[in-house]
Parts: sequence; structure tokens; C-alpha cells
Amino acid sequence: MGPLVIVNPRAGGGRAGRTFNGMRSVIERSLGPIDVAFSVERDHCTRLAEQAVLDGRSLVIAVGGDGTLSEVANGVLQAGGGAAVGYVGQGTGGDFGRTLGLEHRLDRYVDSIARGKDRCIDVGKVRYRSLEGEPRTRWFINILSAGLGGLVDRHVASSHRTFGPKATYFLASLRALAECERACLVCDSSLGKEEASHRLDAYMIAICNGGYFGGGMHVAPMAKPDDGRLEVVAMNAPSKLAFAGFSRNIYAGRHLASPGVRHFACDRIRVDLENDHARNVFLLDVDGEPLGVLPIDVELVPKALRLRCS
Repeated sequence: MGPLVIVNPRAGGGRAGRTFNGMRSVIERSLGPIDVAFSVERDHCTRLAEQAVLDGRSLVIAVGGDGTLSEVANGVLQAGGGAAVGYVGQGTGGDFGRTLGLEHRLDRYVDSIARGKDRCIDVGKVRYRSLEGEPRTRWFINILSAGLGGLVDRHVASSHRTFGPKATYFLASLRALAECERACLVCDSSLGKEEASHRLDAYMIAICNGGYFGGGMHVAPMAKPDDGRLEVVAMNAPSKLAFAGFSRNIYAGRHLASPGVRHFACDRIRVDLENDHARNVFLLDVDGEPLGVLPIDVELVPKALRLRCS
């Protein structure tokens, strides 16, 4: 069977849906005949990708943003990981493409798929609670964060994205900063046989397989998606205003030396809150999508996903 191309028509403020007819001819010139499915609701990409693997397809291509790619990866992994995943970035943030070193151009995305070389990357598996308190499990390929990032996601998801990616994230960040609270976090982690416990005050904690999130913030410059470890970066500041000023350094990756930043690596971690009143605003952001609340249990699964992006 040929590749299945899964398109999120709402990605990039609707740009993916408006421009896909033109994209299709470029894709087919390089890859040959394709089948196309359009998602109609949240997590539909996951179901489509899972069924594609069960049908015997060897390649599933995500057209959309980081959230679309994450949903497609979840479907492939839920079906046992038997297909490679391609990516044509059409979203607001484009953060995982930065980690992979993909130039944000249609022909470059398609060429990287057409070359047919797979890169096996690690994935994170997280157990968490939904906003309704139900236990859930999900895979992530880039970054899971809790705190300010989850609030930013909530506002990005409800915005019209008229002014472009950076302005959208900036305005959402201002709204989230006004609502967020500093958390007292308890983290129990391990890396190989070494175990550690951490108590952290933070406005945000990021558990990173990739290096970028939030529309270009270089939160974990040391992160590599195939090195068998997750990089944990917790960020604090004396006040919300100070945090806003400090957060500009994240775009350049200059924040790690700041006094309020803690960094360590792990392959497993559990994170929960001591100040329970912050739970409803200390929200999860998983691969750029709002998800649920703490506590979380995260484990790294090495080389679990094949990306056709070399």
C-alpha cells in the first residue's frame, strides 16, 4: 500500500487546509501516488495513523504542526510502531522540526521523506490525569512541560493566530503570565541505576526529548532525541515580572546559567505538586497541545519511533 498522508486542515490557523491541494502535487511528484485523510477533531489523527499501520502501510505522513505530528506518532506507536513517520510542517510553532534540523520549506520536507532514510528516535511515555481527573497515558516525541506552558497552550488553542506564530505565542504568554502561579514541585527521578529526589520552586518545568518549544524557545540546548535521556529544566524567578524578563533569554538558550534554573537528566521521573491550590493552573503541555494536570509519571522508551526525515 502507498503512503497515507494525514492532514490537519486547522493547522497554522487553517493554512494547511487551504494550501493542501497545491502541496499534494509536490508530494506526489516525489513519492508517487498517495492516499489522503483529513482529521476532523482532536485525536482523529491518532486513530487514522493507528488504522493505517494495522492496514499494513509502511509510511504515514503528518501534514500540520507539532501537535499533528505528535498525534500521528501516537497512533503509530499504539499500533506497535510498524510504520515510519514522515512530516510536512504546516503549524504555528514548528519546534520539533528545529530539533531535527529540517528547513521550513515544502520541498525540503518532501525531499527528506523521499530519500527513504529512517532515523530512530526516543519517545517519552507519560501517565497523567485529564482535566476531569481520569487516568490517561500518552506518548510524546518533543517536550512535555507543566506550568506556564500549559496555560500558554490553552490561549494559543483559542486564538485566531492572525498575527503569525511569534506574535500568537507572545500574546498567549502575556495572558498566561497573569494567571499562573509558582509551584512547589516534588520530583523523583532516575538515570540508569542512579536515583535522585528534587524539591523545586518553579513557574514551569520542561521534560525534554527535543530542544525547542513555544514557537522557538531553545529551552534544552543539550537535548537530542536519540541519546537515551530526557533533559529536565525547571525555571523560577523572584516574581512574575522577573520571570517575564528572564524568559526572553530562553529563545537564545542563555537561560541555563540563571539563578532560578535547575537542570538534570533522567530516563524516568515522577512529578507532583505540594501546593495543591496551584493544580488547576499548573497545566500540562505535551508536544504543544494542552492535556491535563499533575501528577505525572514519565519514562523514556529508546529508539521507539522511526522518522523518515534524514
